[in-house]
This record gives sequence, C-alpha cells and structure tokens, in this order.
Amino acid sequence: MSGWNRRKPIDASRGGPRLAPTLSWPHLMAMGVGAIVGTGILTLIGVGVDRAGPAVLLSFGIAGAICACAALAYAEMATMMPAAGSAYTYSYAVLGETIAWVVGWSLILEYSLVVSTVAVGWSGYAAPLLTSFGFPQMLTRGPALGGIANLPAVFVIAAVAGLLCVGTRESARLNTILVLVKIATLALFVAVALPAFDAHHLHPFMPHGFAKTVEADGVPRGVMAAAAIIFFAFYGFDAIATAAEEAKRPERDLAIGIVGSMLACTLIYVAVAAAAVGALPYTAFANSPEPLALILRGIGRGGFAQIIAVAAVIALPTVILGFLYGQSRIFLVMARDGFLPRGLAAISTRGTPVRITVLTAVLVSFLAGLLPIDQIAALANAGTLIAFIAVATCMLVMRRRAPALARPFRTPAAWLLGPVAIVGCLYLFASLPAKTVRWCLLWNAIGLLVYLVYGRRRSLLRNA
Repeated sequence: MSGWNRRKPIDASRGGPRLAPTLSWPHLMAMGVGAIVGTGILTLIGVGVDRAGPAVLLSFGIAGAICACAALAYAEMATMMPAAGSAYTYSYAVLGETIAWVVGWSLILEYSLVVSTVAVGWSGYAAPLLTSFGFPQMLTRGPALGGIANLPAVFVIAAVAGLLCVGTRESARLNTILVLVKIATLALFVAVALPAFDAHHLHPFMPHGFAKTVEADGVPRGVMAAAAIIFFAFYGFDAIATAAEEAKRPERDLAIGIVGSMLACTLIYVAVAAAAVGALPYTAFANSPEPLALILRGIGRGGFAQIIAVAAVIALPTVILGFLYGQSRIFLVMARDGFLPRGLAAISTRGTPVRITVLTAVLVSFLAGLLPIDQIAALANAGTLIAFIAVATCMLVMRRRAPALARPFRTPAAWLLGPVAIVGCLYLFASLPAKTVRWCLLWNAIGLLVYLVYGRRRSLLRNA
C-alpha cells in the first residue's frame, strides 16, 4: 500500500474523536430531499422543455434513473463503510490515495459552487426587499456585477454555518421543517396546475428527437441533451453519505435516507413536470428563469405564483445546509488523513466540527460574495459526475475483492446497475459544454499539483 496506490484500512473507528451519532433515517431523508430539491426544479423545467419539448418527462426519468443507480451504489458503500467522507473515503479505501485525492478535490469543487450559487440565488430574491428599506444596492452584488460584495449571500451562509455549529440534531430538525414547506410548495403547484392539464399541449411529444443533436442556433437539443441538463437537479443525495458517522443506525438509516430521498424526489419532479407541460404549451415557458410562476400566471393564478415564490425563498437554505454540511465533513476527514492541518479536525463539546465548519463557511462566503459564480456553476456538475463514477467503481471492485465482507445493504443486480451508473455518468460528462470540461480538467490539474507538492508528503499513511 505504498506509493500512489496506498489504501486506507476499512475501519470506521480510525481517526481520533468521533462525531456524535444524533441522526435517524427521517433526518437523513429530509437532508437528502432538502439538498436535491432546490433551485433546479424551479428553473430547469424551462431549460429542459426548450431542449426536449414535452418529452422532458422522459428526460427527467432518464436522469433520475442514472442518479438512482449511483444512489444504490452509495447506499451499499455507505452502509459497508459508515464513516464520514462519502466518495472520498470509499475511494481512499478501495482505489488508492491518488484517486481519493482527485475525488475529494472534485467534491470540494461541487459543494463549494453549489453552496455559493444557491446563496447568490437566495440573495437575488432577498435583495429587492432589503433595498426597499434603504440597504445599499452596492452591497447586494459582487464586483463582477458592478457592486462591492454580495452581503446577503454571505449572511445566509453564515447563518446556516452557525446553525451547524450549534448542533447537527438541531440543524436537522429545522431542515426537516423547511423541507416540508418546500414539498408543500411543489404540491400546491401541482394541485393548482393539474386541473388546467390539456393533452393537446403534449403534441408533438418529441419535437427535437431522442438523441442529442446541435441545431442551427448552436443549441444541443433532444431528450438526451435535456437529460444532461436536468441531471443537475437530482444530485444532493451524496450529502447523506457524508453523515455516516453521525447516523444512529448507519446500517439501516443510510440506505433508507439515500434511496428514499432519490425515490421521493424523482416522483416529485415527474409530477411537477407533468403538471407544467400539460398546463401551457411548452413554448410559452421555455427558457424562462421562473417557469413555475409563469405557468401559474398564464392560467390566471397569479396569487398562487406569489405564494410559491415566497415559500421557495424560505426553503432554499435547506440546499445550503445540506451541501455546507457535506463539504465540512469531507474537509474534516481530509484533515484527519493529514491532507489538511490536523487541528481542523477537532470536535467541540457538542459533537460538531466547529473549526472546519467555520473555515468552510469562510471559503464559500468569499466565492458567493465576490465571484461571478453563475459563469462557472456548471463545474459543480463535473465534480459530481467524477464522484458518482468513483463510487460505482468502488462498489464493483469490492464485490470482486471482498465478496464475503458484510454488506448491510446490497445493491440489487450490482453488475448491471453499477456499469449503468458509470456509463451513464460518463455520457453526461461528455454532454457538458466543452468549456466546462476544460475548466474541470484545469481544476484537477491544479489539484494534482497541490497533492504532489503538499498532500502526498503529509499523508498519515505515508508517515505511519
């Protein structure tokens, strides 16, 4: 286990002080739904119908199926190795240190950009209210947009980080309440829009075909092109795997949380998409930044549109909580392994990693407050796909390397669903814009340089 391929023992108790086990499966499922159902479902339906027309329903199903295969792999690995760190930890134990570093580096990219992007999106709703009370407009946008700093975005990150520092259980309780608000909001949309369903709006069902094709305007269209975009609305369940160390009964709670949240969100998304494409002709809300509200106004229910907008803003911090929580736990494990200063892995008397949570909040606040996140947010998806591919690969390798190892949750038809997850994620990665792929490769090249210069020499396995 020396050199590039040294592997960390599969031992959940390794690494010093443990996080307090305070979460049960309802908390984990709420965390997953809170992280998955966010700005994506509120905006990506408009992008999706522009790419696929009414066949966006198929796009949601395909993207959900690929993510479900990855979620099953996560569930098996998380219950077999109930330690914090998610894909990074599994990769370190199964695929070796170098690949684990790449996966951890990719997860940093994913989580940082998601938290920052959602915080900026939340600020976009909060800023008009603040400026109406005299708050300086220059302090509601970053330098790239002509401002000084986006303080509302920094504030919401600080508030969520403070809640996480108080305690994981307290954070989970509030998160559960806000997730229920979010689900009620989407259920309200379906209940109001569904009576206006007109089957004629589904014709032609597949105006741009099934396979991805680049049309005259330079935009890739088709069911699969839309699926590559809509996938972005599904990930977030991986944040549950980072909570393995804090689950009361990880062998049961993690599988229920991961698989349950994916199933719930897929059903929610398909129901919302069906109500949306049936209520209005898809061309009426294609590429709209607020498709759900536009649909409700289009059928004469403007009052409900306002209610949904307000409720969505209230519930958006659940996405920040899920991903900020996940990133802090990944940083925590990397500090335990020696890749970050060991002092950051300290656990408070309340059983939470306060130092690493504060550091994480500072980093993402910098991104949200100063940088034009909207221009590079697609990078988050590249990092996610790398992690999904790694976890599915870990599951298959362990099935071959240690078939007798205890698996509280076993992925059904693993040798079918594992390759489907890998190939599906590779296809979606290839479907990303070329610029995004180049930025992802550059990010990982920088990461490998950091590993060679700093991380590899400080690895606890090397110095053991």
